[in-house]
Amino acid sequence: MRRALLAITGLAAGTTALVVLKGAPGAGQAGADVPAALAPVAPGGSAAPEPPSPTGSAPGVTPSPRASSKPTPKPSADRSAASRGGTRTRTTPAAPRTTTSAPKATTRTVTGPSVTYEYGSLQVRITLSGSRIVDATAIGLPLGGQSGQRSDDVQARYSGTSGEVVARQGANLSTVSGATYTSTAYKRSLQAALDKA
Repeated sequence: MRRALLAITGLAAGTTALVVLKGAPGAGQAGADVPAALAPVAPGGSAAPEPPSPTGSAPGVTPSPRASSKPTPKPSADRSAASRGGTRTRTTPAAPRTTTSAPKATTRTVTGPSVTYEYGSLQVRITLSGSRIVDATAIGLPLGGQSGQRSDDVQARYSGTSGEVVARQGANLSTVSGATYTSTAYKRSLQAALDKA
């Protein structure tokens, strides 16, 4: 009778332990984790032999517990980084590159209108590189005599690559002494050429 009572008690304790451990995490290893004291007792009073370990380890060695026998799901690709706890970065398209070199200056020639004055008529032709005046010259100046002399003085002062027009970059020129009419006509034609440029 004593043996039967021990067998029933052992069987009940083992079954209870299995039921409790079956519902706990790591249920796949419940049989391997049962301590020897709670192992079911076979009829006859001796403990039942240990079941083989699922990992193939030696009897009496308890394998390391696992959180779950199911593989952990990987986060899906369509979840945002913010929902996974990460930082979401936004990429913006790169701005178009701009060149740092200055555009090549184009050289052009502009001729002012013919201006009539007391000694004849003249017009001024300027050469520009970009917006800068690089050369100036008067066309149609009278030759010979006093008026030719005055024309030469005006041409020498105002025209050329090193003349006053290039130095001042405009029509604000000083009047040549003794050649007021020629100087005024030169400035008028020059200003009109600058306005066209």
